[in-house]
Amino acid sequence: MSQRRAQGALAANRSCRRFVRARHRKGTDMNIVLPDGSKKELADGSTVADVAASIGAGLAKAALAGIVNDQPVDLSAPVAEGDSVAIVTAKSDEGLELLRHSTAHVMAAALVDLYGDVQFGVGPAIEDGFYYDVKLDRALSPDDFAAIEARMAEIVKADEAFERRVVTRAEAEEIFASQPFKLELIAELPEDAVITTYTIGKFTDLCRGPHLPSTGKLGAFKLTKLAGAYWRGDAEREMLTRIYGTAFFKQKELDEHLRNLEEAEKRDHRKLGRELGIYTMDPLAGVGLPMYLPKGARVIRTMQEWLRRDLYERGYEEVITPHVYNADVWKTSGHYGFYKENMYFFNINEGTDEDPRLTEYAVKPMNCPGHVMLYKSELHSYRDLPLRYFEFGTVYRHEMSGVVHGLLRARGFTQDDAHVFCTRDQVVDEVVAILDLVDHIMSTFGFQYEAEISTRPEKSIGTDDMWEHATNALKEACARHELAYDINEGDGAFYGPKIDIKVKDAIGRTWQCSTVQVDFNMPERFELTYRTEDNTEERPWMLHRAIFGSIERFLGILIEHYAGALPLWLAPVQVAVLPLADRHNEAAAELAKQLKAAGGRIEVYDQNEPMRVKIAKAQSQKIPYMVVLGDKEIENGTVSVRERHEGDLGAWPVEQLVEKLREAAL
Repeated sequence: MSQRRAQGALAANRSCRRFVRARHRKGTDMNIVLPDGSKKELADGSTVADVAASIGAGLAKAALAGIVNDQPVDLSAPVAEGDSVAIVTAKSDEGLELLRHSTAHVMAAALVDLYGDVQFGVGPAIEDGFYYDVKLDRALSPDDFAAIEARMAEIVKADEAFERRVVTRAEAEEIFASQPFKLELIAELPEDAVITTYTIGKFTDLCRGPHLPSTGKLGAFKLTKLAGAYWRGDAEREMLTRIYGTAFFKQKELDEHLRNLEEAEKRDHRKLGRELGIYTMDPLAGVGLPMYLPKGARVIRTMQEWLRRDLYERGYEEVITPHVYNADVWKTSGHYGFYKENMYFFNINEGTDEDPRLTEYAVKPMNCPGHVMLYKSELHSYRDLPLRYFEFGTVYRHEMSGVVHGLLRARGFTQDDAHVFCTRDQVVDEVVAILDLVDHIMSTFGFQYEAEISTRPEKSIGTDDMWEHATNALKEACARHELAYDINEGDGAFYGPKIDIKVKDAIGRTWQCSTVQVDFNMPERFELTYRTEDNTEERPWMLHRAIFGSIERFLGILIEHYAGALPLWLAPVQVAVLPLADRHNEAAAELAKQLKAAGGRIEVYDQNEPMRVKIAKAQSQKIPYMVVLGDKEIENGTVSVRERHEGDLGAWPVEQLVEKLREAAL
């Protein structure tokens, strides 16, 4: 049972009590509401399965579970008068999560059958599959997957029912007396929570559900990998074995997914980053702290210069802020109280050895307070607004070592941060301008993207009017930009709503990148003001925005998107000059000088090696162009050109290659 499911048990409790009451209502008929708004008359005591059957035999056969009043439930769950009921099938958005969570239970049952005494943590469905955290007396390896999958197949063939049972807290504690992790979850459930178990065969698990009706409904599945995972994500707790797997309703869907995984492995930026000389990680430096080799530095600087030029044209002003601040800054911003565990603090002696005076400092996890203090350092009127500050600011965050993942999740990274200070009436126009920038950046890389607006959470600051205006401004900006968006209800930050931009890469994966965030908190905490046209003081509105997000993360995404073959303008080496023999080395050096003068990034392969070896080396480095220089080329003022994807392009005049590089230069 996942922690999220355990925490949701209270809501399920209320639904279940209503269901129980419904079963004992007097009368013979009731009406439920279908997703299209129509009503369906059913006999009192009917279940979700009965609802499906009343609609049609096809739906009854396809039904896997239900959603009653927005609450996922089993097919066997009763429905009551006035309930809204939707049927979950393999085609439903919820169907895949249901399948994967049920498959996790089948895997757990197989582990018990094969290995006996197994202690279980949590086993949720995740975006691309499922996992279960377990503790065994023996070490598992991928070599064990075949046996586990074979036993899972037997359980599926047996078509065993997922049997739901409501138990008391005492019964649950007795059932899971030998399962310390489950006992911990039970202890954390609210006093009035409905505690449920699900049993298949000899295996019983603590779980909120719902599940498929039986194991025979499972589709195609595959165990994929093993990892270590601290219990509850706490490095001070016990290390468990996390078994990952995935499941689909159809074998062809699984096969396609596995092909994508194989392709993703080939594109892994950690592997390509090493092979292409982009970056390295040294354990001596510490976890999650990338170090860029010359080629990586070239790419990073090219990305920054490209964006910097564009931002100047769009009315932004660049600022630079410190890497560390007095802890009082973070107390003022609120991070000291709410984000301290993710920060790095240290003391500086600002006195003497004889009379020490220790002052607490922290390395910045974000750039926002620095920009706010820069704003406050000067007086501003409405004529100064909007004021747009940007910075390529390196920040540091205490990420758990288990979640650090190359450039995609690092402890030290650089954000293309910007903050816009504006009036209330300028918010829409500023967000539209930011979305224009997003479109420019993402279209340059050929990314398709979509937007998601996160709205006011349960706990928040700011007035109703501020939240309504800010949320409507984000919606209007998307509408003016003709950008479709989904609503992520209640998932905004406590200090304001936001737009998240999600891009889709070459193999269909989705990545969270750009963010536009309204902030009611910082202007208030730092008491920012501007002088209005009426000569009064008001708080400016503040927008956070990042386009790349983290430059490191965006680079990791680009490496995987392009499989390391970065576009010509961004490639760390654009042309490899390959002299045919040693006597051509001098001409090769002169050609390289000419190409560099045009803005090109050039390498000369003047080693005494066969041409096929030189071409293979340049190809492995994914260099866009390879040019061969021999007697004929020198005599004719040409180069023999080879493109990394298209192969041999024939002889080009040198000026044609020069022009190609000029076009690619910033």
